[in-house]
Amino acid sequence: MIITSICCLGAGYVGGPTMAMIAAKCPHIQVTVCDMNQARIDAWNSDTLPVYEPGLKEVVESARGKNLHFTTDLKPAIAAADLIFVCVGTPTKSHGIGAGRAADLRYIESAARLIAEVSEGNKIIVEKSTIPVKTATAIQAILTANSTTNATFQVLSNPEFLAEGTAVTDMENPDRILIGGEQTPEGQAALEALVSVYANWVPREKIITTNLWSSELSKLVANAFLAQRISSINSISALCEATGADVDEVARAIGFDSRIGSKFLKASVGFGGSCFQKDILNLVYLCESFNLPEPAAYWRSVVEINDWQKSRFVEKIVRTLFNTVAGKRIAILGFAFKKDTNDTRESAAIHIVRDLVAENAHVVIYDPRVPVETIHRDLLDVGIPQDIINFNVEIAADPYAAVTGAHALATLTEWDEFRTLDLPRIHGLMLKPAFVFDGRAILPADALAKHGFKAFVIGKGE
Repeated sequence: MIITSICCLGAGYVGGPTMAMIAAKCPHIQVTVCDMNQARIDAWNSDTLPVYEPGLKEVVESARGKNLHFTTDLKPAIAAADLIFVCVGTPTKSHGIGAGRAADLRYIESAARLIAEVSEGNKIIVEKSTIPVKTATAIQAILTANSTTNATFQVLSNPEFLAEGTAVTDMENPDRILIGGEQTPEGQAALEALVSVYANWVPREKIITTNLWSSELSKLVANAFLAQRISSINSISALCEATGADVDEVARAIGFDSRIGSKFLKASVGFGGSCFQKDILNLVYLCESFNLPEPAAYWRSVVEINDWQKSRFVEKIVRTLFNTVAGKRIAILGFAFKKDTNDTRESAAIHIVRDLVAENAHVVIYDPRVPVETIHRDLLDVGIPQDIINFNVEIAADPYAAVTGAHALATLTEWDEFRTLDLPRIHGLMLKPAFVFDGRAILPADALAKHGFKAFVIGKGE
């Protein structure tokens, strides 16, 4: 199969950047990114992209209008495509069987029905969204049952392993590309067709091919293992605080062990993002569905430690501020779940702000990339009423405005600009004693002490 036209359903954090890179690396392939959200498509066609990633704007502009197109006109794009990526949302179910753990596949099903409706000839359907094992079977059943033409479909699994903030680099030089296909001649031919697309810039030895089920499960397992490492080091951060050890020194010492390695051993206030918690809970639900309660409990504990880390951080703030934050101004630096992205999904900051507001604190938030409307939406979604947001939540234009008159400062995102803050200026702007709660361990502890701050740094003793 020769791929000359690609369609992507979904123009979010996965679909937009991935298709931009494919278009930039494969100028002989027409790539069309589709989404029903007109505002999102308009943003992709503008100078202000809806997704912030270092280097992404340049990649988009190199191909947009040539072989990269963004549209809300889904049906013609699907009909013209040889290969269709499905990059729609798969949120955790909020109600019904499996609520809070299982993936909600309504958008996957809708995409499959639309593809079946307008397709003719041979189509390759690629699962890019994170989905449970065996979803490919459901997609194939929907496609076959709803096609009214002589169309044939091959379903592949090609999970994404992008890290937000480094997505462009990850796509340009990936650790691996994973593709799963059916073990039939037709399935293997479709698999090789997708391999040929990535082979335009990815060395063949980095493209791993498996069966469908291994590929689907590998995505969940990869994220579960990464999140597990973060929860593990965060559990040790509490022990370090209690004993006087330094969690960064411990992480460095164990990271030199080649069997362990140094990545994902940075203690923090907790992990966030669209994948880790969702994928772990999905894995928990799968284990439960296959009557494996012990593995389910094991993986559930990874999320429980993450929730506990956020809760104990808030408790530390309240207890340190003389057991009450009511009416006190608390400056929050960082609202995105990590630096170099405007994504706030499952950000630790959301839950920490919620709990501080519940204690009647006046919270002032500064983030260099997250817009005001996103912050307000996230706080509404976790149950803070609009009138409370209006009264007790303030958005600052810069870090110094945030800390002016503040009783305490908390760093919740590791933005590089926070590492070079003017600490004497900040100390002068804050009420005394000036408390700092460094949830990312990015501020120089010695300098904080030198300039008169009362500082708590995650994973470090008093």
